[in-house]
Amino acid sequence: MSTGRTGDAGAPAHDAGHTPEGTDPHRWWALVVIALAQLMVVLDATIVNIALPSAQHALHMSDGNRQWVITAYTLAFGGLLLLGGRIADLVGRKRTFVFGLVGFAVASALGGAATSSGMLFGARALQGVFAAVLAPSALSLLTTTFTDPRERGKAFGIYGALAGSGSAIGFIVGGLLTEYLNWRWCLYVNVPIAVLAVVGAFALLHDRPGHREARLDVPGAALGCGGLVSLVYGFSEAQPRGWSDPLVLALFAAGVALLAAFVWWQNRAPSPLLPLHILEDRNRAGCFLTMMLATIGMFGLFLFMTYYLQVILGYSPVKTGLAYLPLTAAIITGSTQISARLLHHVAPRTLMAPGMALAAGGMLLLTRMTVHSSYPTEILPALLLMGLGMGLTFMPVFATATAGVAPRDSGVTSATVNTSQQVGGSIGTALLNTIATTSSTAYITAHLRSPAQKATVIPAGVVHGYTVAIGWAAAVMLLAGLVAAVMVTARAPKHGTAAKPPVVESVG
Repeated sequence: MSTGRTGDAGAPAHDAGHTPEGTDPHRWWALVVIALAQLMVVLDATIVNIALPSAQHALHMSDGNRQWVITAYTLAFGGLLLLGGRIADLVGRKRTFVFGLVGFAVASALGGAATSSGMLFGARALQGVFAAVLAPSALSLLTTTFTDPRERGKAFGIYGALAGSGSAIGFIVGGLLTEYLNWRWCLYVNVPIAVLAVVGAFALLHDRPGHREARLDVPGAALGCGGLVSLVYGFSEAQPRGWSDPLVLALFAAGVALLAAFVWWQNRAPSPLLPLHILEDRNRAGCFLTMMLATIGMFGLFLFMTYYLQVILGYSPVKTGLAYLPLTAAIITGSTQISARLLHHVAPRTLMAPGMALAAGGMLLLTRMTVHSSYPTEILPALLLMGLGMGLTFMPVFATATAGVAPRDSGVTSATVNTSQQVGGSIGTALLNTIATTSSTAYITAHLRSPAQKATVIPAGVVHGYTVAIGWAAAVMLLAGLVAAVMVTARAPKHGTAAKPPVVESVG
């Protein structure tokens, strides 16, 4: 049984200006370790994007199969996150954190050494499996390490900045490694990062034992993971096959049926994989939905801007990566300097809703892109607006979604936040890419009247497709802001009380 303890009866949670009693003195160094691991996981969703043309050429992949370098990772990651979160709750967060780091490093080394496309696809899927164990462990360790409201706000500001900017940083690092070393280093780079994080974890991280009396919900794991994998796979196949393809429709139907069966089973399971009371909380559900909608728009933008900068404007991989630097800086500023400072004064939705409106405004500016757009005057302002908006949003989403969760559910709650992000990214990439491709084809068909026009009409048609899809992404961002404003009703954390102080576990 678990019992909570806040200190001596009647004692205040902490005195102003003093470290709360029982707080880990190495907690900020522990944050560095957790942040390293989270950055590694988020980086890998995008770091190979810029390296993909080189990898495709080296391993002789077909155009139809090259998508699996990206999809194998997101499929395994998004589909297995809930299971990874529950394993963290059962076995212990520190153990699963270290296990995830070691496995991720091994999978990265295998991918870097790949001699065939199949070996690379398998290594990327294996990375996703270990990321699904690592990510919820990292977030739940952060939740239990920082209990003082002010410190918790700063810690989640840093974590939110990494979650929001990690994808953009991946483009920069991927560009540098691809241009100056080799595409394989986009995978090898994870090995030294993981080694550092493992050493730091053993030295700095502390955790209570897992809940040995609980049991893993195997039917729930099969239904939930199967449903998510079916949906993510369906969205990934919709782009090359088309939305009306029988396989795509069958995958969507199977995904919906499996997730419906999952919900039915969770109401009856003796030890459910995802306790439904986590979703019944209005604030938590609002945060999950806001995160999913926000990443639908964000990942779509990354896809189009990368191709726009490299193919239309002719940027090199490094220059493309550096073009994302202002976006990264804006996300970090919005998260650590604005959200982290304001969250303990204002309600979360007063940051999240305006944040999504800002991001949508940046997206709308990009709908005016042409073949000859100028980066400083037309692209840069939009990226800055988007970055600030996402920085304002991600930090309060992570902090609010994981606040007030029972210790035994912290891993699975953390996993659900990450699942929202990964599933949103997968949906956004597939959905918006299909919209862009369809719009481009329609534009080119309508305007191409002679072969001599190809050099001008085709690039214009491609950019037209991007702007149409980005317009839809802006609408999704606005919907995310509306969801945050309506569903997230949590108040600002109180200054004088600790947020979920450490819990003493006893077996009995």
